[in-house]
Amino acid sequence: MGTFDLECSAAVNTAWRSARALALLASLGMPFASFADGSTPGGQTRGAQATAPMLLAQAAGAAASSAQADLDALIKAARAEGELLYFSSQPEAISKQLSDAFTAKYGIKAVFLRGSSNPLMQRYSAEAEAGNLSADLIMQASNSVVFAEDGIKRGWVESISEAGLPVLKSGEFPARFNMGPSAIVQINPWLIAYHTEKVKGADIPKDWPDILSPKFQGQIILFDPSTNDGNFFFWQLLLDTYGESFFTRLRSMNSRFSSGGIPASQALAAGEGSLTLPATAGSFAGLKAQGVPVSTTMLQKTNGAEYHIILTNRARARHPNAGRLFVNYVMTREGNTVLSRDSGGFSVYDTAGLPKQYETGKKGAFPDERRQRIRELIGFK
Repeated sequence: MGTFDLECSAAVNTAWRSARALALLASLGMPFASFADGSTPGGQTRGAQATAPMLLAQAAGAAASSAQADLDALIKAARAEGELLYFSSQPEAISKQLSDAFTAKYGIKAVFLRGSSNPLMQRYSAEAEAGNLSADLIMQASNSVVFAEDGIKRGWVESISEAGLPVLKSGEFPARFNMGPSAIVQINPWLIAYHTEKVKGADIPKDWPDILSPKFQGQIILFDPSTNDGNFFFWQLLLDTYGESFFTRLRSMNSRFSSGGIPASQALAAGEGSLTLPATAGSFAGLKAQGVPVSTTMLQKTNGAEYHIILTNRARARHPNAGRLFVNYVMTREGNTVLSRDSGGFSVYDTAGLPKQYETGKKGAFPDERRQRIRELIGFK
């Protein structure tokens, strides 16, 4: 998707909805002005232009009505199933908050299994290979599009674009976050976390090279990026932006190494260092709420952990309708707001606060040899 053009997001979504409406007009045989001289394919003149807004409104209303009918039918079928199970790499509290809101709205029990992205994908694949898929969907922040594409080829996964979701039919979901095989439902920019008693004022990094200051010698806490493939998107951005010389200087900083992001955040909270990266706001929100002296700083050039939602093929799912209804809910403004409300991340319906130079991850950009090279550049063998 490249760099986000935040200022144009509303215009892009409006244009996409208009295109859907025009397509519906054509399918219904409705006339609309289309030529520079005011004539139409049916020979009408400029007088017909006056009816175009009305026809667009009628088409939009017809689409909304059709989407609502589909949603009503889906709700009825989902309630007959009564429950669903999903895999989630979201924090426990966020997954529970989302599940509770869905259950309160639809009366359908939403159970989740929480874990890191890579182990969840491995479990999902193992169950699928064994013909015993327990998850009706998976929400995680790793190489999601690649994973979903492979799952579609194997018959495990159903493309989000082809699942007949009412939220897509109505045009409510922002089109730029529909990846086809999967959909982005939350954005968590990579940040720098710091100990507020050790780093203050002008010493708070404002750009990535600032972490290489002598004042942070022996004070940076790093963790192995292979704990989650999504971490490699961050390190590749630094590699592409600053080159290997940045990593040469980073290795000279005598950083502390941790086994993963959670142990790194715990070490920072205990005052064992001044900085840790990459971090997300959500990872430190709970600690801050408890009065632990930690905070985060957002830099203008960054990418992030982007949570995707992937839908199990309805022919393989135990609760195909409840799973589709849950995915539809998460992709609506209402459900997406619940998902992101206390997460520290950004809803796909409210991206105005994203850094101006935020970049999405590039699918398929991490062959195994580059992942290993990045680990070596950081200092992991």
